[in-house]
Amino acid sequence: MDVQKVIESLQNEMNQVKDERKNKLSMVVFSGDLDKLLASFIIATGALAMGMEVVMFFTFWATPSLRDKKKKGKGKDIFGKMFGFMLPKGADKVTLSKMNMGGMGTGMMKHLMKKKNVASLEELRAMAIEMEAKIYICDMSMDLMGFKQEEMIDYPGRQFVGVAKFLEEAGDSKIQLFI
Repeated sequence: MDVQKVIESLQNEMNQVKDERKNKLSMVVFSGDLDKLLASFIIATGALAMGMEVVMFFTFWATPSLRDKKKKGKGKDIFGKMFGFMLPKGADKVTLSKMNMGGMGTGMMKHLMKKKNVASLEELRAMAIEMEAKIYICDMSMDLMGFKQEEMIDYPGRQFVGVAKFLEEAGDSKIQLFI
């Protein structure tokens, strides 16, 4: 068997395979830490600026960052009330994953971001929404933590979905991330 001919044959077959993936980034946003949320939105807005479609699926600890600090959910059970009290209410209340130091590290980071003209988490989120990122909120996480739809920020195209919707979106994406 001629190895070179086998290699050429395999290369010809590979050249005929069509890539069905879309120019799309699908991202699971799992962490509720400020630095990781910032990274998620920086990557998302960068991808959008490059002409990519972007899907963000907020689940578990990232979900509270989408709560509206001015809204309250009604009819919560004791666990929902406890999660609501213990978890940050909105993007401006999230903290760093490292070097938080009782809030000092987070305050320093926010100060430096402002001083160096780096967009805040709220500004990055607004940019991603304006650039038409699809930002999905996990139904199961909301249910587990006792959050209500009416206490989440409102934005065009807001959807509360399950993991099947994310997997559908991620299935034809060129890039998938878990942050």
